[in-house]
Formats: sequence, structure tokens, C-alpha cells
Amino acid sequence: MKKGKIGVQMMMLKGKVEELGAYETMKKVSELGYHAVEVSQIPMTAENVAELRRASIDFDIKIAALSAALEPMLPGVPGETLTSDFEKIVNDCKTLDCNFLRIGMLPLTCMGHKDRIMDFIEKAEAMAHRLAEHGIELYYHTHHLEFQKYDGEYLLDIIKNNTTKLGFELDVHWIQRAGVNPVEIVKQYAGRISLIHLKDYRIGQMDLSEVDFKDMAKFMHIFTNTIEFAELGEGNLDIKAITEAGLESGAQYFLVEQDDTYGRDPFDCLEISAKHLRKLGFTEWF
Repeated sequence: MKKGKIGVQMMMLKGKVEELGAYETMKKVSELGYHAVEVSQIPMTAENVAELRRASIDFDIKIAALSAALEPMLPGVPGETLTSDFEKIVNDCKTLDCNFLRIGMLPLTCMGHKDRIMDFIEKAEAMAHRLAEHGIELYYHTHHLEFQKYDGEYLLDIIKNNTTKLGFELDVHWIQRAGVNPVEIVKQYAGRISLIHLKDYRIGQMDLSEVDFKDMAKFMHIFTNTIEFAELGEGNLDIKAITEAGLESGAQYFLVEQDDTYGRDPFDCLEISAKHLRKLGFTEWF
């Protein structure tokens, strides 16, 4: 039976890496039953790269994908980029036996400017071809902003329709937050996806304990901002349908992620999500 591979998006464990180190964090990931990770927002220092490699071997954890910006998110913002640090990023991929690299989002300087967006798309496509020469595939990660419309067309579709080599990492929570059906989008992007972010979408409780109802603007701010990131099974998304559609559409890795755990230990959140995925019948995907 065809199956995918369930893993962890390590962005949610960046605090654990700071506290425990990359190796011990990966050990805990393996103890929870996960055997694949995507590395994001973890400093790719020589020490961290070495510890990720050692943990990958010792605990049989596949480094499914690494993250890299194409250009700085804002002018002068520090951090590695494919434009400036191409050889270092490629070497990290080879050291970690990783052939997927993903861009987290558009530079903020492009937002709302179609001409700048088209320039980014052209550069990303060229970079995808350049990376392919090293056996590395480049993917673009979605949020909700890619469902803004420009001349009646979703930004995400503009990116897709103006590229052939660049792939897409679909984040189902953000797709839902954009008001679009994640299952349908996953199906529409069949053949262009290898990576999917699994995170649930929950409507949280309103804390009205300190609200003066004479200040309706403050109430409305709380009322309209109750959306939360959730452990799988703790929200409203049809995770089984999404995962099955992802597999049919060519996705290989299904990465559990939670942008905010609201005070819960992220390892506990990952355990809750793992239990739900096993309950849905995906035990063999771990």
C-alpha cells in the first residue's frame, strides 16, 4: 500500500533546541515516534548541522527539508539567503542528505506589489533550476496571503502559472484561514507538491474578563481574533481527507506543525497530534 511519511516541522521546537540542543531535541522527537523532520528557524551553525546529522543517523530520522529565504525578508535583516549563501546552503543539504529546500514566504517588501511579486517569482524559478543541478528541489510555503487576488487571480495561482520547476509546500491551516477548502487546493496542486504542513484550525475561547463593553472596538478585536493553531484532532479540519488527498496529489512528507502552543509544552502537542494520526489509521506512516 502506498503511504507517506509523517514528520515534525521543527520551527515549533526552536525553544527546545536552545534549551536542550539539537541532538537531544531530535532524540525526544524519535521517542514520540516521529522519524522525519523539516528544519526551520533553527540556526544552521556548524554545531547544529553536525548534531542534526548525528541525531539523524543515531535515531533514524530523515531530514525531509531545510529552509532558506531567497532574499532577506526586509532590507538589512540578518540570516542566510539563497542569493548570498548558495554554496553553504547546498553543502548543508548534502551533509544532511536532504534534497528538499523550502522558502518560508514572500519577502515583506513584495507584499501588495504585483510587479515586485513577479520579480520574486522569476528569481525563485531561476533558483529552482539552479538547485536542481545539485539534486535539490525548491518549494514555496503558503500562508493565507497567497490567496489575495491580483486582477482576479489568487497570488498562489499566479506563482504556479508562472513557474514549472518551483514546487509548493501547502499549509492546510493557513489555507483554511484564507477561506478556501484545503482538500480542494491540495487536489488542484497535484503534481506540484511533495510537502504538506498538517496543523489544525480551532476557534478559541474569548477572554472577556477585562472588557468594558462601552469600548466595542476592543470587544470586536477579541471577537474577530479567536482563530487558533491547534493540535491535530483538536480543531475543525478534516485531517484524514486532507492527508489522503495529499498522498493522491504526490505529497511525500506530512509535517506536523503548530505556530503557537498557547503555553503547552510542544512535545505534548506533538504527542497529541501523533495519537490522532494513529487513530485515523496512519500508524504505518511514522
